[in-house]
Amino acid sequence: MGMAEANGHDPHADGRADEPQDSSPTGHAAPDWSDIRDVRVLHALEVVPRAAFVPYHLRRWAMRDAPLPIGCKQTISQPYIVAKMTQALNLAPGESVLEIGTGSGFQTAILCELTAVAGRTKGEGVYSLERYSSLAQKAEARLQRLSYFPAVLWGDGARGWPEARQFDAIMVTAAPKALPRPLWHQLREGGRMVIPIGGDAEMQLLWLLRKVGERVVGSRLGAVRFVPLISPILDDPAQCVALDG
Repeated sequence: MGMAEANGHDPHADGRADEPQDSSPTGHAAPDWSDIRDVRVLHALEVVPRAAFVPYHLRRWAMRDAPLPIGCKQTISQPYIVAKMTQALNLAPGESVLEIGTGSGFQTAILCELTAVAGRTKGEGVYSLERYSSLAQKAEARLQRLSYFPAVLWGDGARGWPEARQFDAIMVTAAPKALPRPLWHQLREGGRMVIPIGGDAEMQLLWLLRKVGERVVGSRLGAVRFVPLISPILDDPAQCVALDG
């Protein structure tokens, strides 16, 4: 969900919208799940109830492999995209992860499952930033009801976590027009970032980025369509990192 400083008020905050904005791979063909092989990711998708993360009047469609509106002109991504991005991060128990775009909290819960350590609170080491305070508050309450306790804040996602700590992995669920430098600085050496990049919704690419020294080592994961990540720092070329290819 596009991150920017906001007061959290939106006339569509109840989630009622006629057409959700697509976060699926471009085109209309149903995705092929054969490339999702990580059994831990598949198990997390089974145990986290997606219906609990969508507005009540849309719950009959919760099991569809499609994005759904959640209010504030944002969406819950389709399960395939959640699986694809999560698998690419290759999270291990105990790793720290930053999510940009809490949205409904569904992806956050998946991250909590994959980083969970036996005997510890689920969500320890998971941090999530959301543009809209109304979505952040609802997501945090929803997650806690389901026994997930990540740190959730609202603010400018392109600036990263306010304490400027470093993370083993970063997942971005909104598309900036370029890689924000503050986010890159918050990734540890050897860390992984999954991020859609592209200012035009019709020309977004999903990237898996690795930090090797100060170099960006990237691989393309395919075309996608996400809501934009909005931040004034993206208008400053000095605050953006160039990608090769």
